[in-house]
Amino acid sequence: MSSERSTAVRDFRHFIGGEFIASESGRTFEKRRPTDNALVGHIHEGGQAEVDAAVRAAREAMQGPWGRMTVEQRTALLYKVADEITRRFDDFVAAEMADTGQPKSMMEHAFIPRGAANFKIFADVVKNVATESFQTPTPDGAGALNYAIRVPKGVIGVICPWNAPLLLMTWKVAPALACGNAVIVKPSEETPGTATLLGEVMNAVGIPKGVYNVVHGLGPNSAGEFLTRHSGVSAITFTGETRTGAAIMKAGADGIRDVSFELGGKNAGLVFADCDFDAAIEGSMRSVFLNCGQVCLGTERLYVERPIFDRFVATLKERAEALKPGHPEDRATTLGPLISQEHRQKVLSYYEKARAEGATVVTGGGIPEMSGDLGQGSWVQPTIWTGLPETASVVREEIFGPCCHITPFDSEDEAVRLANDTQYGLSTAIWTRDLSRAHRVAARIDVGITWVNSWFLRDLRTPFGGSKQSGIGREGGVHSLEFYTELRNICVKL
Repeated sequence: MSSERSTAVRDFRHFIGGEFIASESGRTFEKRRPTDNALVGHIHEGGQAEVDAAVRAAREAMQGPWGRMTVEQRTALLYKVADEITRRFDDFVAAEMADTGQPKSMMEHAFIPRGAANFKIFADVVKNVATESFQTPTPDGAGALNYAIRVPKGVIGVICPWNAPLLLMTWKVAPALACGNAVIVKPSEETPGTATLLGEVMNAVGIPKGVYNVVHGLGPNSAGEFLTRHSGVSAITFTGETRTGAAIMKAGADGIRDVSFELGGKNAGLVFADCDFDAAIEGSMRSVFLNCGQVCLGTERLYVERPIFDRFVATLKERAEALKPGHPEDRATTLGPLISQEHRQKVLSYYEKARAEGATVVTGGGIPEMSGDLGQGSWVQPTIWTGLPETASVVREEIFGPCCHITPFDSEDEAVRLANDTQYGLSTAIWTRDLSRAHRVAARIDVGITWVNSWFLRDLRTPFGGSKQSGIGREGGVHSLEFYTELRNICVKL
């Protein structure tokens, strides 16, 4: 029997100061598996006491051996973290499948390897980044030397999403640790598995106690709120929905603490008539339906040039209807469930809004028939709409499900206007063989990242983040270092 279908009920405890501990309050809540709603485990709910303990442990670590390590010593340990994740690869895959229900093939080939690789990538960035120095003239002619050094910011609060738990958590933890900080991770209440498992890895490779801490819990009046309000937390990084980001920003204002946010999106794909049609279909399939549409960079608005509109809609419909939901470990599975029953109700409410607002339902719009234990899971049909105005709810608001609305356009200017007509600005994808047009249009789209003839192709050295209500700050390569370190200037009179 696979570990994903195991009936063993887990006990998810906090990881504080190198130890797994229960909540002082004794409160727990359930984690259920998205595929069949079976009980995965009981999660200890952290409160003020657990956050206080984690902050103390993190600050002690900063004053202890961790704070005295050289860059070479720290980065050598991070390489060991990556290697230990790889050694325990099957454990991480099983934990993430149990938490998210997504196909094993996606975990094995993308999410878990990328999660491990983040530690090596940012270790290399920290070892190779330069700082400025200036020779400064002085009135006496002797001059002065100004040079900058980077120092860790301190204790970083890391609040993680549930849609790619290990990958998006290590995307923050790895650069934070590479820069010499200590972290307190608050994973999503939906996905406690890999953050907890990473605590075992940290102990196994010799990361000093208190450097990596995990406090489980919820948001308001729970671990999330207590962590963001704690005066001992130096900076807060968060990936998630925009409303939560606004609440965290208010909490961070007390004490003037830095924040880094990657927030919501209502991303557009622009498909021009001269595109490589097959490539545009393949890329759009991935951008709409990967991870059951639960991808911050996913495409929920497609704009297709009128000469190929009907063909594009018909082909995407055919491909969407060929997606196969099923058990994550089944190699034939190409579509997983939504993360929870609660999120399914949200997505289904948008399916209903689309019908009420007069959408043409090209395909989907409901719940698929699933056999056996899968019938209790958080499944929805992959869904495509046409015919709605730009004012419709499903065109304006982020749904975070396997769905998109497709609209025709007649000119380049119209395509740009439609793409930019949103409060968000995270990503877009442009499909065209005309490279002059690609460069021209990309420069006019108000987003943090634009793909041309691809989607989700990432070079981790490049800046990543959103514009408008899609975020604050940039992550990736040296841009992550800007958030996780303070620059100090030293002026030496010669």
